[in-house]
Amino acid sequence: MSTPSAQDSAPQLPHKPRRTGRLAAGIVVAAVAVVAIVIGVVLAVRPPSSAAAAGATKATTVTIGVADASESHWRVFTSLARKKLNVVVKLVNFSDYSRPNPALSQGQTDLNEFQHLQFLASYNVTNHDSLQPVGATAVYPLPLYSLKYRSTASLPAGAKVAIPNDAINEARALLVLQGAGLVTLKNGGTAYSSDKDVTASKVTVTPLDASQTAQALQSGSVAAAIVNVNYATAAKLPASDVIGKDDPSSAIAAPYVNVFVARKADAAKPLYLKLAALYHDPSVEAAVTKDEGGTAVFRTASPKALQAELAKLQADAQAANG
Repeated sequence: MSTPSAQDSAPQLPHKPRRTGRLAAGIVVAAVAVVAIVIGVVLAVRPPSSAAAAGATKATTVTIGVADASESHWRVFTSLARKKLNVVVKLVNFSDYSRPNPALSQGQTDLNEFQHLQFLASYNVTNHDSLQPVGATAVYPLPLYSLKYRSTASLPAGAKVAIPNDAINEARALLVLQGAGLVTLKNGGTAYSSDKDVTASKVTVTPLDASQTAQALQSGSVAAAIVNVNYATAAKLPASDVIGKDDPSSAIAAPYVNVFVARKADAAKPLYLKLAALYHDPSVEAAVTKDEGGTAVFRTASPKALQAELAKLQADAQAANG
């Protein structure tokens, strides 16, 4: 049923003779006033421009667990996230690598970025979890340092070479040594090899706590040492003393790509994928390069490819655990 118009419903006034002159002028003025009022109302209810709408939209907050919140690239990243994605990034810093994944799993954070795929695979298998990578960041080649020798070929037979003794870094270090022709590993080695898998060696492999490898090198107790990037930076070891490292483009380095990680239920969330991709904005990469002394080798890969690599690594971990 149609709604009666104002003309139909208004009471009918008695007919009056038409007046001219002053009355006509008054009608014109009144009409102009009505038009002005109508225009004002239209302008008042007109939808805001896209820029105004964007400013009026409430920002989304995303909490990211990291282990290096003080580094400058995170300030660049958070600023860009606010500007480009209307996201307020809240960083939660963890000093202990064992904490960020449980925090993510329990919903205390939305994402984390501190680990490579190998670390994530080991965590998932050990803790029966299902966290998933949603974007790659960079590979940090694992360097072999020597203060005395300028190449791996110049290391004398039987020279002591320190490597980290934790399972994940020990296996990677052994693969670096194998790539340099210093050791041979059983069945070619895997991401779970240990010093017990060395079948032939030109040097004496000396496993130490990862935090002690730089000190052993600087004290002269070893001829060379595999030193993780963070410990090398703290010890001020110069890049000119690197005599070997893994190739970040090789299959051997694939497990060591650092990643953004989400809960499995959120692994396809568009906003999280955009945040991971934002890491590769030129301004963020430039800041990372400065922070890490040029050691970062940036890598991009689809979430599907990263998740396939993770599944393979988890199968290897389960096999290694028997």
